[in-house]
Amino acid sequence: MTSIGKFIKRLFLAVMLLVVAFHVLVAGLLMIWKTQPINNSMFMLTHRLTGGSVTQQWAEYDAIAKTAKQAAIVSEDSTFSQHNGFDIKGIEAARKKNEATGKMSAGGSTITQQLAKNLFLTSHRSYVRKGEEAIITVMIETLWDKPRILTAYLNVAEFGNGIYGIDAAAYHYFNKSAAKLNRDESALLISMLTNPKYYEKNRGDKRLRNKQRIIQKRLNNAVLP
Repeated sequence: MTSIGKFIKRLFLAVMLLVVAFHVLVAGLLMIWKTQPINNSMFMLTHRLTGGSVTQQWAEYDAIAKTAKQAAIVSEDSTFSQHNGFDIKGIEAARKKNEATGKMSAGGSTITQQLAKNLFLTSHRSYVRKGEEAIITVMIETLWDKPRILTAYLNVAEFGNGIYGIDAAAYHYFNKSAAKLNRDESALLISMLTNPKYYEKNRGDKRLRNKQRIIQKRLNNAVLP
């Protein structure tokens, strides 16, 4: 074997070891976070490293208004309580849209996939990241039950510049805890998830308010875990 061949082999082994080590770390954190509050994520860490401050406080499942949980499901993942982490129809629709546009703009991501990205990955779009996201999604669905997944998602989602989690968002926008959110407030907060930094400063945006109305109408269709 040539020196170049040996180098490539060693490089490949080093990369594989890093990949294995990363997934061991992920598994360890998921076991801890199965019962303990999550007060950090890759998105929060990135925000801090770029000089920003983070506001977040953990709220357990029963400390989050039912309407907020319903809003998250009808807006982000209507079949959340039934699937194993992947919405096959959504993925197929996203694939067709990406092929038609020539861009990877649609992802068809479930709540569990979004949680995997928020906790351990970045917002960068690529097929490599989507593959990694899929692996972590399987790990989350294997180690956690659905109420824990929904709780974690609502606690680490970004609702504004440095505002993470439904409880911090409830206090920031409405000066109340997540447990006291009403239908209108829950629908508005969940509507902001697509572009939180923009909507924080533009809460009268027509697209935001239209989505809020749609979520409100669909709230009773949500199947909670």
